[in-house]
Amino acid sequence: MTRIRQAYRNKPIIAITMGDYNGIGPEVTLKSVCSPQIRKLCIPFLVGSLKVYEFYARRCRIRIKLKEIEFFPNRESKDSIALIEPGHVSATAGKYAGESIGIASQLCLDGLVDGMVTAPVSKQAMHRAGYLYPGQTEMLAELTRTSRAAMMLVANNFRVGLATIHVPLKDVAKKISRKRIAEQITIIHQSLQSDFAIRSPKIAVLGLNPHAGENRVFGEEEKKWIVPTIRQAQRKKIDASGPFSADGFFGSGAYTSYDAVLAMYHDQGLIPLKMKGFNVGVNFTAGLPIVRTSPDHGTAFDIAGKGIADPRSMIEAIKLAVTIIKNRRKTLR
Repeated sequence: MTRIRQAYRNKPIIAITMGDYNGIGPEVTLKSVCSPQIRKLCIPFLVGSLKVYEFYARRCRIRIKLKEIEFFPNRESKDSIALIEPGHVSATAGKYAGESIGIASQLCLDGLVDGMVTAPVSKQAMHRAGYLYPGQTEMLAELTRTSRAAMMLVANNFRVGLATIHVPLKDVAKKISRKRIAEQITIIHQSLQSDFAIRSPKIAVLGLNPHAGENRVFGEEEKKWIVPTIRQAQRKKIDASGPFSADGFFGSGAYTSYDAVLAMYHDQGLIPLKMKGFNVGVNFTAGLPIVRTSPDHGTAFDIAGKGIADPRSMIEAIKLAVTIIKNRRKTLR
């Protein structure tokens, strides 16, 4: 890896995890790294099984030449994978997906690569393999020993952060607190400055209830938690506004006046973002000491191995990782 870095000093090295090898991750990864714009921007480093990538290259008719680099000669070979079954949920696939994430994150922490992009995983397969995390965001926070991290979804200049992530709707209100909202506002503010090079970012905060509670008619969370936290952020010179009623805020296009939106729960923020940029959305984990992005889609088991998976979201994830790496370097100068 040191030789690679010396040969390509001007290009960041991006580790791309294998994801669930029974899903579309390997296919969209191969299609993306074949893209001339990606080759121009960075050095892609695939963390996974050569056997898996060659299987999908043949099956999906992707012309690519891969060079294998063995980092862990004493570890069990990644090519010990016995069976690749596109479209099937497998504990073995979950195991290798989890290991790939762990290796890529350690490469980032050790400074051997500049950032990582995670291919889609199956939470069901990961759970079967013993990785009992709600999602990759939570897993990476633990691997990097980060107590505060934020999921941010990005589609061009549309950015959405989430106060709660993979939480059942019936439990969302229980998870909302002044501390949680304050942490997310702060992380988003700092990320917009360091990762997106926005000097004075504007953040919109959504309400939890219909019509943002309408003066406690439809709930007390806005008055009890959200409004005081926004005022606290403003006292810290953070340009945060709200709480806004989500339907009117997105429907009127008001979101275009802000650099990021903090939604209270998963679907409140992700539905409008995916309607705006379904094929180009990127999942970014703000607050980590490493750069991590991911395509904003799942394993798509129903089309795995058919050669029809759209790589645009993966391409955008790689491009965003490169942009954030460059912006962080400028911040450190």
